[in-house]
Formats: sequence, structure tokens, C-alpha cells
Amino acid sequence: MENPLTDPTNLPDPRNVPELFQGQPSGDVAEIPRPTVLLPRSAHSEGGGSEPAAEPAADESAAAGLDQCPPAVDVLAVGAHPDDVEFACGGTLAKLSRQGYRVGIIDLTDGQPTPFCDDVTIRLTESVEAAQILGVDVRVQLNLPNRSLMDNVVARIALARQFRFWRPRIVLGFLERTPMHSPDHWQAGQITDAAVFYSRLCRWEAYFPGLPIHAIRQQLYFQMSWAPAIPVSGLFVDVGDTLETKLASVAAYATQFDHKPMMIERIRAAAIAQGAATGCDAAESFLVAQPFAVDDLVETVLGRPPLQTD
Repeated sequence: MENPLTDPTNLPDPRNVPELFQGQPSGDVAEIPRPTVLLPRSAHSEGGGSEPAAEPAADESAAAGLDQCPPAVDVLAVGAHPDDVEFACGGTLAKLSRQGYRVGIIDLTDGQPTPFCDDVTIRLTESVEAAQILGVDVRVQLNLPNRSLMDNVVARIALARQFRFWRPRIVLGFLERTPMHSPDHWQAGQITDAAVFYSRLCRWEAYFPGLPIHAIRQQLYFQMSWAPAIPVSGLFVDVGDTLETKLASVAAYATQFDHKPMMIERIRAAAIAQGAATGCDAAESFLVAQPFAVDDLVETVLGRPPLQTD
């Protein structure tokens, strides 16, 4: 019997437990689409391949359980569409990758249709390129409906399953509405909040067959770069050394931004403005979902001092 821990695209059919979803506003759980794993690439893809694929299954003789899961990610960022995460916190993800952390992106939808792209495979290719520019280890697309994305139990379960599979320590996601822009962003924030909670709930095995509970340690909220309101209190990440990497990842979405030549400069300006407010060349800001305490105030605020040598 296949173990769902070996492949997030091969989770048991949710239609096996339809009674759990009766009375939910989402309707039929048969509508949960099969996710697409864009990164990591399958070892079976010849020459790396151009088609997205899941990681190869673990040895069938391996003991069932967490030893069959892929390596956990440290930080997982959730966007409504491909390019949301790059816009909001691409510099942070690139920096974390350079620092040796495992980072991932979950796109709730494929972002299609859009005015200047009529081929979903092009958008997939762009999102893989963007992720590789950032140094991202994992990118999964949940294939929920673009433009009509709604917070419902189906979407929550779909995302929470990914959280249990990849086991992030920190989740990044939307907080606020984005007026005059896609309402999918607000819905994505609600879905993420719920999925963080669902990920740690016990005695719900029928929803998550074969996937152990996972408690996410901290959740942070990002903001989109086109509206760089600077929070009075929040966490700021110095992305001066990864700003150009972030901009390159956004530019990888040629179908979305080649006809908007000033968008890259707007993103740059937003990062510089936040950097100016916090004493560095460029920054990205986050709000904390839940307060937390620190052990060493000086180290947290000022950073670890260099080692003294004789």
C-alpha cells in the first residue's frame, strides 16, 4: 500500500470521507484538485525535464512514518497566485536560502487566466524559474480556482495537508485586503490562517490520512510591494544584498510584467523606502500573528557581536 507521506500529489482521495464535509459551504470535496509539485524536480525527469513532477516515492520497504517524509522546510510562504510571494517577500526568501535554510512556496492557484498569457504551462515555467532564482527548495501549486478563490473547508484542508507534509517552522502569508486588486489575496490569508490551525489538530485523521499533526511555531504576515505602508511595529528583514535577486524573480514573469516596465522600479522603491525607515539599504516588513518573547534582547536587536580573539 502506498504511503501518502512519500508524495504530496498522491494523498488519499478526499471523496473517501465525504460525510465529514456535509453541511459545509464549500460543497463537494470531490472538487479538491490534485496539487502540482514544481520543485523539487523528480529524479526520474530526463535531463531535468520541463514538466513539473513530484519527488520519487521512498523505498517501499522503509518504515511508515516521518522517515518517509521529505526534509522539512524552515519557512513556507503562501500566495494566492504565482508572483505574489516574489512581490511580497522574495528578498527575504533569497536571503534565507543563502543562509542555509530550506524555504518553500505554496501557490493556491495557477493565476490563470490573465490578459497576456493564454497558456498555463508558460505561467508554470515562469514560476519555476522565479523560484530557482530565489534558491527556493520547494514550490507547490494547489490548483484551487483563480479569481473565485474562497475560504472554505476544501481549501483549508488542501493547504493544511501541505503543511503537514512539508512541516514548516514558520509560515508567511497575507494579512490584509488589497483594494483595487485581486480579492483572492484576502481569501488566501483566511485560508492560511485556518490551515495553520488545522495542521496541528489531533483526532482528525480522516481528513489527513497518513499525515501526522504538525504544529507551526510562528506565523508572519507580509504585505504586497505596490503599497509599502511602513508598520510602526513589526519585523523588518534587511534585503539589501538580495534585492536584485528579488527583482530578477519578479521579472521572470514576463507574461505579467513585460508590459508594465515601471513595476520593477516600484518594487525597488518600496524596498528602499522600508530600508530607509529601518537603517539599511532595502528591507521587507512583516507583522507577527502572535507575540513572542526573546531570550537575549541585545542580540535580537543589535545582532550577535563578533567573536573576540587574542
